[in-house]
Amino acid sequence: MGERWSVERVIDWQDRSGWLFGCNFTPSTAGNQIEMWSADSFDVETIERELGWARDLGMNVVRVYLHDLLWGDDSAGLIDRVDRFLEIAARFDIRMMPVLFDGVWNPSPALGKQPEPMPGVHNSMWVQSPGSTVLYDESLWDGLRPYVDGMLSRFGDDDRIVMWDLFNEPDQLDLDTIVAGTRDAKQVAAVGLVRRVFDWARSVMPSQPLTVGLWEYENDVPVDHELNRLILSRSDVVSFHCYAPEPALRTVIGSLAAGGRPLVCTEWLARPEGSTIELLEVFKAAGVGAINWGLVDGRTQTRLPWRTWWETVDEDEPWFHELLRVDGSPYDVDEIAVIRSVVDGTNSM
Repeated sequence: MGERWSVERVIDWQDRSGWLFGCNFTPSTAGNQIEMWSADSFDVETIERELGWARDLGMNVVRVYLHDLLWGDDSAGLIDRVDRFLEIAARFDIRMMPVLFDGVWNPSPALGKQPEPMPGVHNSMWVQSPGSTVLYDESLWDGLRPYVDGMLSRFGDDDRIVMWDLFNEPDQLDLDTIVAGTRDAKQVAAVGLVRRVFDWARSVMPSQPLTVGLWEYENDVPVDHELNRLILSRSDVVSFHCYAPEPALRTVIGSLAAGGRPLVCTEWLARPEGSTIELLEVFKAAGVGAINWGLVDGRTQTRLPWRTWWETVDEDEPWFHELLRVDGSPYDVDEIAVIRSVVDGTNSM
């Protein structure tokens, strides 16, 4: 089995990759991972158009979610569509950060035609991977290994992949944990499955680094619990989410930088929370990769805030995430000016 990359090796990767700037990408015509990648809804035209807009903003990386059910249903088709996506992205000098698993939102995913977005609700179509049936049954975990082995074996030496994000927010709150009144069981399952996914991915020995992102903080430093300790001990690159204003962001960066490994913030930009586009200057000055949530307003409806899950908000409230309208025009022209001033001359891929 391969070993965690040394600090020297991952710093060399960082030097060759340059400063990473990009977005979490879902085409505006898809509301979740299954809709994005299914054969009958894989929208090449929209993907090509919107990745072109990303490149126009100076982006050089996109973080993109996959789903294990798609592998089980049609692994060859999924590989072909990922390869097609990579071909399109490469034409714009954009590399991909695939996300294999996700612990956020609907815990009961299903293949087939996806439901329509709930009007006025943030990310109402999004689904977890794996679903709770698998997550809470350790005897089913090994059934996920062909997906991990298959994706990393096929693309593990592909320069169009910048790194692998193995699991997004594995122990995040969801409907199951709210009904249960605790997420203790999910945290236990998450630790076990994340450890196993790291083992599977490491055994393939891809040429790209591995990571799982930190997302939960106390006093602006990562919560000291078993999952975070596992993540910090196994990730080659330290990735994290931070939707907080500048003072908290600086504290988070400072706490994580102590390990000497490259840092990439794989989720940020929540305007009403104080995470605004001006923070791009903080990321660049600190040499921290910056991958904001969202590009084009669409079926994910993530221009709306998280709280739309429990209350109605005014339509004229400032956008939460996203940078562009569906026609490619900016939500805020001043934001685009900030982006251009920060990223000018920084792309080295």
